Amino acid sequence: MPTILHADLDSFYASVEQRDDERLRGRPVIVGAGVVLAASYEAKAYGVRTAMGGAQARRLCPQAAVVPPRMSAYSDASKAVFRVFEDTTPLVEGLSIDEAFLDVRGLERIAGSASEIAVRLRQRVLEEVGLPITVGVARTKFLAKVASGVAKPNGLLVVPPDRELAFLHPLPVERLWGVGHVTAAKLHSRGIRSVAHVAALGEPALVAMLGRASGRHIHALAHNRDPRPVHVGRRRRSIGSQRALGIRPRSFAEIDATLVAIADRLGRRLRAADRVCRTVVLRLRFADFSRATRSYTMPQSTAQTQAILETARGLLAVATPMIRREGLTLIGLSLTNLTDATPFQLALPFDDRLDTALDEALDEVRDRFGSAAVTRAVLLGRDRGFEVPLLPD
Repeated sequence: MPTILHADLDSFYASVEQRDDERLRGRPVIVGAGVVLAASYEAKAYGVRTAMGGAQARRLCPQAAVVPPRMSAYSDASKAVFRVFEDTTPLVEGLSIDEAFLDVRGLERIAGSASEIAVRLRQRVLEEVGLPITVGVARTKFLAKVASGVAKPNGLLVVPPDRELAFLHPLPVERLWGVGHVTAAKLHSRGIRSVAHVAALGEPALVAMLGRASGRHIHALAHNRDPRPVHVGRRRRSIGSQRALGIRPRSFAEIDATLVAIADRLGRRLRAADRVCRTVVLRLRFADFSRATRSYTMPQSTAQTQAILETARGLLAVATPMIRREGLTLIGLSLTNLTDATPFQLALPFDDRLDTALDEALDEVRDRFGSAAVTRAVLLGRDRGFEVPLLPD
C-alpha cells in the first residue's frame, strides 16, 4: 500500500500574500520587483515564472499586483505548516520551507489509510494556516513527488500500487528526477519524449547516452525503483546562496560587494549550524543563460568568513576573463565537504584563519540587534538582497 506523502504548498510566497490581503485573492500576484521570487497561479497563466526578470513579468501580465517579499511572514507560515506535518507523523523529511516527505506507515489503526491521512492533512493546513497545499501519495518518494506535481494546484493524487507504471509512463521525460534541460534535449534528439520511451530502453543504452550515474539513475526511476526511505533530521551536504544581478552591466566592485555579502551570509549560517566546510564552489550565470562553476578545496576545514571569502575571491579572479566576455547575470557560492565543528587535529603550520572568535562575536551582535547592526564598509548603502527563510542547516 502507498504510505509516503509528498506535501507541497502551492505558490508559497504568493499564497501567503493572498491569505494576508483579501484584495489580492483571485488576482495575479507577483512577489518581488527586480526578479520574480514567486507568482500566483493567476499570474502563471500569463506565462510569469519564478526567477524571471520583473520587467518581463510585468509585460506579460501588466494587471498583476507586484508586492515586496515579507520573509518573516513566510518563515512563520512555514513553521506553522511543519507543526501540522510533525503532528501527523514523526517521520518528516523537509526538502525546503514549503515541501516535505511524510511516511505514515504503521498509522493505519489509529489514523486510517494514507489517503485518509492526506485528506485531513490538507484540511488542517487550510484551516490552521490558511494556505492551499497539494499532496501526492505513493509507495516511493519519487512517485509521490511526481504525483503532487501532476495534482497541482491544490490537489490530492493517490497512485495505487497496481497503477504505478500506467500513471508514470505516459508522462514526459522531464518528470524524472535528474532530467533537466540538457538531459531532456539529449533524449528528445533521439526521439525519447515520454517515460515509457525511457523504460523501453535497456540500462546499457541509457548509460552510453547519458553516462553511468545518470543512465542508471534514470533507468531505475522509469521503472519506479526508488528504495530511499524518509529520513528524519538529515543534515545538508552543502549550503549555498546566490544573487541575480539583472541584465545591466556590473562593475567588478559591485560584483565583489555581492560576493562579500554572500560569503558573510553563508559563514554565519555555517557557524549557526555548528559546522565547517572545506570546499568553496563559485557559481556564475552569463547573459546568454549559460553557466559555469569553479571550485577549490582548502587544506583544512573552516567556518571563518574571511577564509571562505578569500577562496571565493580567488575563484572569481580566475573567472574574470569569462565574465568580461560574456557578461554576468547571477553569482552564487556553495560550501561543500561539510562536517560537524567538533575538535580536530590542527595541521602545521598553524593557520590563524581557523580562529572564528571574531566571527562568533559579530554573530552574537547580529543575532541580538539584527543583521544590519554591524556591517562591512563595502556594503554600506548597498542592497544586500533578501535573506530567504530556510530549513535548519
